[in-house]
Amino acid sequence: MSQIRVINTSLFLLLTFLIQESVIARINFPLGGFSLYIAVLMIVLSLEDRTGSLVFGFIGGLILDLSPAAQSPFGQWALAMTFIGYLFSVNRETVGDFNDRPITFISLISFGAAVSMITFLVIGVLLGQNNGGVVRNLTLIFANSFWTFLIVPIFIPITLKIRKFLLTNRERV
Repeated sequence: MSQIRVINTSLFLLLTFLIQESVIARINFPLGGFSLYIAVLMIVLSLEDRTGSLVFGFIGGLILDLSPAAQSPFGQWALAMTFIGYLFSVNRETVGDFNDRPITFISLISFGAAVSMITFLVIGVLLGQNNGGVVRNLTLIFANSFWTFLIVPIFIPITLKIRKFLLTNRERV
């Protein structure tokens, strides 16, 4: 993985984060919210190799720590997303090719978003944070997974084209 690809993908994730914070976060979804950024990050992590999943999980988590709404210690999202990147990298061969089974891919993205939020909450509990009520948190996680499952099919082709554009010539072969 080249340094220019890491920079380009990081800029793409930062742009997605800015869209999330300025547009998507202002939409009131029923039951809870939808995080375009986490969904796009899960797509990127699921398509990367072992090293890429870990690197982009960490970078994506650091970008998510920049959220003005985050009232958590800096690095908590980075740790959670690095863990999710590790899970994707370990289980990449088990899941197989996503071109043959798009519903499996969408389900994996939705499930990965839910696991990332649960991981964030568990890390928060380990750090002694007050994360709110259990029912509220489970409702938000369920709502985010539901909206991710419904909305992500719109963004998968766009994200795949952008990712292909960000690959270097050597990596495209």
